[in-house]
Amino acid sequence: MPIESPPLSLERLNATRNSLRDAVVHTAQWHNDALSATLNTSLAFKYENLQRAGSFKIRGATNKIARLLATGAQGNGVIAASAGNHAQGVARAAGLAGLRAVVVMPVNAPLTKVEACRKMGAEVHLHGTNLEQATELAQEVARRDNLAFLSPYDDRDVIAGQASCGLEMFEDDPDVTLAVVPLGGGGLLSGVALALKLQNPAIRVVGVQTDTVAPWRRFLADGSIEEVAPDAHTIADGIKVKRAGELTRQVIARYVDDIVTVSDNAIAEAIVTLLEHTHTIGEGAGVIGLAALMSGRIPVSERDRVVCVISGGNVDTSLVGRSIDYGLASSGRLINLSVTIQDTPGNLAHLLDTVARLSVNIRHVEHRRGELHVPVGMTQVILEMEARGPEHQEQLVTLFQEEGLQVNTLTTRQPKGQA
Repeated sequence: MPIESPPLSLERLNATRNSLRDAVVHTAQWHNDALSATLNTSLAFKYENLQRAGSFKIRGATNKIARLLATGAQGNGVIAASAGNHAQGVARAAGLAGLRAVVVMPVNAPLTKVEACRKMGAEVHLHGTNLEQATELAQEVARRDNLAFLSPYDDRDVIAGQASCGLEMFEDDPDVTLAVVPLGGGGLLSGVALALKLQNPAIRVVGVQTDTVAPWRRFLADGSIEEVAPDAHTIADGIKVKRAGELTRQVIARYVDDIVTVSDNAIAEAIVTLLEHTHTIGEGAGVIGLAALMSGRIPVSERDRVVCVISGGNVDTSLVGRSIDYGLASSGRLINLSVTIQDTPGNLAHLLDTVARLSVNIRHVEHRRGELHVPVGMTQVILEMEARGPEHQEQLVTLFQEEGLQVNTLTTRQPKGQA
């Protein structure tokens, strides 16, 4: 399936973008002063988390459905397999077009995304534990019920739709030198890379995936697609894709400069950073580009103009609190210590007074007595606390040790640049 011109030419991409103007939002692209200073570069975010249906997926789904209607190939409606965002994009686009929409989602798909699809009028079927199993059922139902199957990424029309995101990025900053884009199946990365490189081949385009689900890890080096473990887990469910597309492989091989990976730890920290610095929420897959920048996985210079795509904000609300705590611990701002003290009146008060002297905030206190690992006459105090950062943590531990207390750190930080 060679990359041809004009099917994926700049003219085709511009025409597609024009056709989508009433259906999708030209999302904001704002420079962030604080994070630019931290990273010593010029950093702007492309806020696809503020897109209709909560992610960029509405772009490709809308374009594909329009093309189906134009050719009469829609059958009795459309069907898609998705962990969430593609399903929501298809549900909304099909609803606007008056088509029946069926989506098949893994049984462990975030409840927030499942309910969002249902509220948009889609018929939702939960099947399998991963996207590949959901896709198999969706394709079977498509054949049985004469429904048009909508690939989430391996389709020219879908890629052309996602390219509208890249066209907006270039329009808003023609001087962009580096684009950082989440990578799952490759539809968004392919579209953005085409939109940018066809206008300025010098722009560097980098895709980011997770350490645990990284089929593209060695692709640019040797053309191989890495097998992903069946039980691989990541909080970035939106890019938990184990099969790379055929068309997206060809586009990425030709137009993408680098592919990097990051850990869930770094992703959780990025969720917190985005929330604090932009007052918007990004899901795990949505913030993975920021995670890569913060982890030092993507080299940048003070001369760069970086645009980082925040691809979606449909985070499961039950995951938000856990991700925030995980990110706070990773950045050295949430600490759990065990301190062994004599079990006599006044010692606990003295311990808490020591914490207060350093202005460390205590979230939770737990006592352990009478356990085999706690000597008789002693008590182990578990403290969950909020600090200003790793240096603040170290000051507290040092102070405890100077007072002769036995201290064990129960939370560990991930060093910068390590995933």
